[in-house]
Amino acid sequence: MSLVLTLLFTTLSCSSDDDNTVTTQPQNIVEIALETPDLTSLVAALTAANGDLVTVLQGDGPFTVLAPTNDAFATFLSDNGFNTLEDVPTDVLTQILLNHVIMADVVANDLITSGAGYTNTLATGPNDNEMSLYFNTSDGVTFNGVSTVTQADIEATNGTIHIVDGVIGIPTVVTFAAADPSFSTLVTALTDLTPATDFVSILQGEGPFTVFAPTNEAFSALPAIPEEEALTQVLLYHVVGGNVTSSDLTNPGETTAETLQGDSITITLPGSEGNIANVTDASGANDIGIVAVDVQAGNGVIHVLNKVMIPNL
Repeated sequence: MSLVLTLLFTTLSCSSDDDNTVTTQPQNIVEIALETPDLTSLVAALTAANGDLVTVLQGDGPFTVLAPTNDAFATFLSDNGFNTLEDVPTDVLTQILLNHVIMADVVANDLITSGAGYTNTLATGPNDNEMSLYFNTSDGVTFNGVSTVTQADIEATNGTIHIVDGVIGIPTVVTFAAADPSFSTLVTALTDLTPATDFVSILQGEGPFTVFAPTNEAFSALPAIPEEEALTQVLLYHVVGGNVTSSDLTNPGETTAETLQGDSITITLPGSEGNIANVTDASGANDIGIVAVDVQAGNGVIHVLNKVMIPNL
C-alpha cells in the first residue's frame, strides 16, 4: 500500500508540475518594450509623440525598431539642452522616433551581409520624402555613425527590435558625409582644406540643399586637389539650392541647375556606361556619373558622383 501511495503521489506531483508550466506567449514590439526595464524612456517617448505611435507599432508591420536605452535618451536630452522628454517639441520627437523604425523585418545578419549602405526609415524629410539611414558593420553595427547595436535580434510577432546605445537624431547632409567613409576626402575638403569657409555650419543649416558628393576615388582621380580659393569654388559648385530628387529630373532628357557657386550643371537621364545619370560641368566634361541617388536628409538630399565637377575658375 505504501508503494502504491508513493507512486500515486509521484504521478500527481508530475501532473501538477506539468499543469503549472508557464508558456511564454508571443509578444509584439510594444509589449516587449513595456516589459524591458531599460526601455522605459522609449515607451514614454512613444506615448508622448504625435500619431499614436504605440498603436502603430502594435500593428502587423513588419517593423524593425532601433530601440535606444534609457541612458541613450538621457544623453540625448542633456546634449540638446532638454531637461525632460516633455521639453522636446512634439513634432521633433515624433520624427526622431520614426527615424528609428524601418518598414521591414531586418535582422542583424541582413545588415552584416550587406556590410554598409542606406535604407529608409518612417521619418520624412523635405517634401515628405522618406528619410535615409546609413548603416555600417565594419566595427559592430552602427547607424548614422552615432548609434551602435548593443543587443540584436529581439524577435517580436510583428518584427524585430535591436537595442542601441544612442538616439539617432534627424540627419543633415553633413551627418551622412561624416558617417560614410566613402566621403572622407570630401569631408577633409570641406573642413581642413577650406578653413576660411565654414562649410559644415552652412550644410547643417535649414537648407534644403542638393549635394552632389564625389567619392574618395573621384577626388583621387584629380591631378591634384586645388588650393583653398579654387577648392572653395569647386565645393560650392557641388551644391544646388532646394531638395532635388531623381524623380524631379527630366527623364528622358536634360535638366539644368544653377549651383551655389553660380555656374550651372546639366544632368542627363538616362546615364551611360552604368551611370544612373550623366552630368556635364562648366569645363565641358560630360562623362561625370551619378552612381547613387536620393540619400535623403532632414535638410536636403545627396547624389553620389564618380568624378569631381569643375566650374569656370
